[in-house]
Amino acid sequence: MREADETTRQRILEALREEPATPVELADRFDLTPAAVMGHVEHVSRSVASSSETFLVAPPTCRECGFDRFDELLNRPSRCPDCKSESVTEPRYAIE
Repeated sequence: MREADETTRQRILEALREEPATPVELADRFDLTPAAVMGHVEHVSRSVASSSETFLVAPPTCRECGFDRFDELLNRPSRCPDCKSESVTEPRYAIE
């Protein structure tokens, strides 16, 4: 299938099969907003769940205190619930 014929979700799926990526990296690659990418990634994760592949998420982490037990792993929190720092890494997605 040519790239022009693929949907955005199919292109994101293929990109995550090739290498792990954050929402901002995917947004830059596909000329989308990070919020739009997260919506697509949510659908991609559900599609992958019904296949033989595995959708992996490296959770966001607070750069100040190391907190990484966020409730929603697909989204980037605005700040750490422990130390209230706004220095939180993005989640990183991959498909294996």
